[in-house]
Amino acid sequence: MADLKFVDQHNMVACLEKTEENAEFHQIVDFLSTCSINYALTVSPTIYASYIEQFWNTATSKTVNSVKQIHAIVDGKAVVISESSVRSDLLFNDEDGIACLTNDEIFENLALMGYEQLSTKLTFQKGSFSPQWKFLIHTILHCISSKSTAWNEFSTNLASAVICLAKGQKFNFSKLIFDGMLRNLDPKRFLMYPRFLQLFLNNQLKDLPEPFNDTYETPTHSKKVFSNMARKSKKIS
Repeated sequence: MADLKFVDQHNMVACLEKTEENAEFHQIVDFLSTCSINYALTVSPTIYASYIEQFWNTATSKTVNSVKQIHAIVDGKAVVISESSVRSDLLFNDEDGIACLTNDEIFENLALMGYEQLSTKLTFQKGSFSPQWKFLIHTILHCISSKSTAWNEFSTNLASAVICLAKGQKFNFSKLIFDGMLRNLDPKRFLMYPRFLQLFLNNQLKDLPEPFNDTYETPTHSKKVFSNMARKSKKIS
């Protein structure tokens, strides 16, 4: 099997704890605590490293009845992941949600959020937002997106997710996650979505053995995330 690696800052558990010290973030924390993605932000099953490794070492893409699927073998058993199964396991109700806004819609709405677009590139800088918006973007980047690096920037699909959340529009997070898993099937794959994937395996493979001394410590945002987001944002030139 290939020696695939976990990424510490990927698929983290969100910190949604309110304290006196983070009072300026209470409104956005309240929002995330009750919105449609709360379960995906906070679910934290015990992760078994060997199962995540088995999945990604055997995962392949197949199309069955015009539906894209990922097939893998874990503990000698077949596992099938689809956009629909992601939706069911993460309690999303987003089948008819927006997949991506137009570029004009993105630029217009990011400007309303205080973002100053300094170039025509379709890559946006997290640090150019106010602390509250920056916390929302930071949480989606580290907890839900398929990214494994370049944490200070994001592209149009994540911009669309942030905008739809802010406006109360339904966004297709299931597609965002599943498409990320499909892209991870290339030779440069890493151990993507360990938190979500363990949940998927638990739901499909009942009575899955619990290997001894095999747990992967789930990366979790600490309360320091609020002080980090509160630092004065620097404009990107």
